Amino acid sequence: MKMIMAESQDAKSAYTLVRSLQKRFADKLSRLSKEIGQDRAFEEVTWLRDEGIHGGGSRFESRDELLFNTGSVNVSQVHYDEMPEKNLKSATAISTIIHPKNPHVPSIHIHISLTELRDGSAYWRVMADLNPSILNEDDKVAFDNALRDLAGGTYTEGKLQGEKYFDIPALGRKRGVSLFYLENYKTEDKEQDLELAKSFGEGIIDKYVEIITAAFKSRTETSQEDRQEQLNYHTLYLFQVLTLDRGTTSGLLIHNQNDVGIMGSLPSHINRELLKSWAKKVQTPQDELVLALADVINDNGEVNEETKIKLAQVVREHYTKHQDALSLQASGNSVPKTVGNHTD
Repeated sequence: MKMIMAESQDAKSAYTLVRSLQKRFADKLSRLSKEIGQDRAFEEVTWLRDEGIHGGGSRFESRDELLFNTGSVNVSQVHYDEMPEKNLKSATAISTIIHPKNPHVPSIHIHISLTELRDGSAYWRVMADLNPSILNEDDKVAFDNALRDLAGGTYTEGKLQGEKYFDIPALGRKRGVSLFYLENYKTEDKEQDLELAKSFGEGIIDKYVEIITAAFKSRTETSQEDRQEQLNYHTLYLFQVLTLDRGTTSGLLIHNQNDVGIMGSLPSHINRELLKSWAKKVQTPQDELVLALADVINDNGEVNEETKIKLAQVVREHYTKHQDALSLQASGNSVPKTVGNHTD
């Protein structure tokens, strides 16, 4: 069965946008693989929501093991056009994370989405954050400058929300060094809002590819200490995503038809003992969650497809049992009713 698209023009325009951004990013990364890697293009994997009746999506996954630890460029559209009782009409998104293999080349996370509600209102969520295992100040400055130029008048608000959203209180640090998070963004001009999402997405993709191309070519020496620092940072990344990231948790609670795709942001390996040690640093009942996550990861710290499915189920079961713990998750200046919009 094919994926059925949302009916509204706003959702169609948003889908056209995120698919174009997906292609732009996957094509540029595949070209980089051809130039300096194993010449292995990103490959598309598709999934359907309720056999395509309520949408679905696709992800382009990295296949170049010389350049990338993991990489996934995800696009989805979920809609309930024939279900007027639901608050959500449609949700259209690109969400991508690239983890380079070289510890001196930074990871990136980008998320751009349009949420359309039954009452006719709609809002954008725009995120971009640079995540180096080992900080390079020039990369940070270049990314900061790109965010400032691309975000325009929204930069100050997005930077403030980013600093808040990507904070990890239990560890006394943040995930990432250059952070932008714009929640519930809308103006009176829908075309202008769409153009901001488009120009921001295109610009930040291009800047990241520029940064990592230079880094891959110039930072060729790595040590065991560098690789250990990367492993520890990847552990922090997984910890933040699975204990604090509201978008990941919401996706897992809404349905179980794309668990591997939702977990596409995770690196291939983590430091399992380090993850377990952080259980002592979090509030109850999050200590249960951290230990349960560690329990389904093997001693080698491998996070393969089978492990991702297990991790997804751990998160789903934890928040089903401890619904109040959702209040402990990250937020910007507002908390969207993501799960309720799908279920109510």
